[in-house]
Amino acid sequence: MTQLPPEPHDARDGGAAWDALLRGETPPNAARPVDPFAALDGPRTGTPAAPPPGGAAYQVAANDAAANGPGAPRAGASDPSADPGRPMTRRELREAEQRRLAEQQDVSEPAYPSAGPTDDAFDAAAPTDPYSPTTAYPDHGQEFDPSPTHWLDEPEEAAAPHGRPSRAERRAATAYDDGHSNAAPRRRRPWGCLIGLLIVAALGVGAYVFLQGPITSIIERFQPAADYEGTGTGEVLFQIHDGDTGSDIATNLESEGVTASYDAFYDLLLEQVPEPEFHPGVYRLAERMSASAALAALEDPATKLENTVLITEGTWARDALAEASAVLQIPIEELQAAASNPQALGLPAEATSVEGFLFPATYTFDPGVTADQVVQTMVAESLAAYDAAGVAPEDRYRVATIASLIEREGLPQDFAKVSRVIQNRLDQGMLLQFDSTVHYGTGDNSVVTTTDAERADAGNPYNTYVHAGLPPGPIGNPGAEAIQAALNPADGTWLYFVTVNPDTGETVFTSTIEEHEAAAEQFYQWLEEHPDYGQ
Repeated sequence: MTQLPPEPHDARDGGAAWDALLRGETPPNAARPVDPFAALDGPRTGTPAAPPPGGAAYQVAANDAAANGPGAPRAGASDPSADPGRPMTRRELREAEQRRLAEQQDVSEPAYPSAGPTDDAFDAAAPTDPYSPTTAYPDHGQEFDPSPTHWLDEPEEAAAPHGRPSRAERRAATAYDDGHSNAAPRRRRPWGCLIGLLIVAALGVGAYVFLQGPITSIIERFQPAADYEGTGTGEVLFQIHDGDTGSDIATNLESEGVTASYDAFYDLLLEQVPEPEFHPGVYRLAERMSASAALAALEDPATKLENTVLITEGTWARDALAEASAVLQIPIEELQAAASNPQALGLPAEATSVEGFLFPATYTFDPGVTADQVVQTMVAESLAAYDAAGVAPEDRYRVATIASLIEREGLPQDFAKVSRVIQNRLDQGMLLQFDSTVHYGTGDNSVVTTTDAERADAGNPYNTYVHAGLPPGPIGNPGAEAIQAALNPADGTWLYFVTVNPDTGETVFTSTIEEHEAAAEQFYQWLEEHPDYGQ
């Protein structure tokens, strides 16, 4: 390494000495020995108090040149203590300055803990030590130079005396002991976060499903019942049957589109003092009426249609006669006697009653009408409907029977499919197995299902679970649409059907027993969710 000229303290003496040194001559003051510690520690015995002109480094270089010749290495350069009287080189002066600073730190800083890193610890960390000679120096981007000159360029990282680690070494050792070093911090694995999110989402969904019912009930309890506003539009002929309760009326008003909800009307009834009285008959109401408007209309005598009887599709004959008795104030016994001779009324020879031939419609009679007139009017309407559909007189009874099954088993949109199922089962010699026929034989019109005992009862002639073919006769009074469906069944291979939701009338038609059983499970599930249905 080329030695740079010293900084000139005295231009004249320093320049001359340097020129002489380069020519291989002895500088003028080469014979004057210099104490290497004089400039650091002050006066010492037998040594001058300050270095000669030209600086200590200049004097050392001059002495070396005089003794060994220009450019020759100095004797004992690596060990200044080998020749106490020899002047120090610039490098040696810096090393001495470094040791002096380290000694001052010994006084100002506490002793390094005995439990601190050992030389072995530092040796073990050496391959990844950021301050090792083979590691790129982080501040300069080059191979680290462990020479004292480099340490003086970075005074905070100066090496400590032999046997004591420097502050830089202590920092490195602490970093390695903590397991962090200079490596980048570990990132969390993405799978852990994803699993955590999935768990939180699952808990949220579970809580929502578990609490949905109670929360909905609480909300509905504190929210007012759905209700319309105003007196509504259009016209609805609403019938109150003999024996109907306030709950029955509230249910029928909602189902016929008069009021928005059962609760809106029924809750209003409970608030009335005294309780209102309802009379059987037909009332002229409107669609989408408020509960208060509907109640006012039912209490208004002007809305009641006098001597008007409404017979709905599928109604049993016994119930149709009871309705006429309640509205017209005709004793039920008189009406039953008027219907006791079917053939006298023009019905087929097979008919044993007027069942199937009291046509569903709205009838308005003159005051003083008799029981015979009432029954004859209803039968005449029925025969006219069969004639209008093109049913021959000899086929009336069979068509009336099939049409009554269709009316009791399905909804208008499914009538043609139900008719096809009946025809397919009869063609293949299968039992019809209709609960509606069992109900007619037992006389119970309040339920939609049957028991095992009822289905096994061979004493019931209308039990199509044990008796093949059609039942003995009609099981209700069909309307015009059911009569048309009996004559025109839909195309299909269906053999089974089941209404899976009685509230909506949703019905599933299937061709195999396996498909039918799967659909029946939906109906059983619905019954479990509606334990009060049919009660």
